[in-house]
Amino acid sequence: MDSTAAIVRAMQRAAEDLGVPPPPAQRARQVIGLGLTDALRLALPELPAQRYPEMAARYRHHYLSHDGELELFPGVEELLARLAAAGRYVAVATGKSRLGLERALDHSGLRRYVMASRTADECHSKPHPQMLHELLAEFAVPPERAVMIGDTTHDLLMAQAAGTAGIGVAYGAHPREALTALRPLSVVDCAGALAPLVLGEKAEDGRALAERR
Repeated sequence: MDSTAAIVRAMQRAAEDLGVPPPPAQRARQVIGLGLTDALRLALPELPAQRYPEMAARYRHHYLSHDGELELFPGVEELLARLAAAGRYVAVATGKSRLGLERALDHSGLRRYVMASRTADECHSKPHPQMLHELLAEFAVPPERAVMIGDTTHDLLMAQAAGTAGIGVAYGAHPREALTALRPLSVVDCAGALAPLVLGEKAEDGRALAERR
């Protein structure tokens, strides 16, 4: 979902509620994908740890007040439908809480495509590989047969730690150059460009993923 601007805005407004300087947008974007406690620690280093619960509560207030307005990136639902039709396992590893993920799945209508999920309040936060390790074990899939798709460096670092391939999407929270620096399998600019990579179809250059690896 296209949530980057909403996350940044909620974090800045929550800081204002607590009377502390709001984090610059670039810093707030950088912590997207982490669990909320880790995100607050990095986005607001001057905030005393004892105020994290208060900050988290205000952040949730501002974010949940508008999460129903968020929309999917173009092409996402179509890609998930094709993955389901092709018999691919689809799972979510997210920095959201379980409550936040369930709300997002319900609002987006994507629940029917997601076969398993792990959240930051159930596992170590990214880039720790626990979420991917648990999902791989649940499906009995070896790391070399899986790929982590994400819009942050935290996603790609988690993939590296878990021994899976990683694909960066440059239309989300972190810039293309930061994703590319981690040398993922590929970095794409739209959801439609993922199809050749995850479905083994021919890309524009005539080569399939299996021929690239």
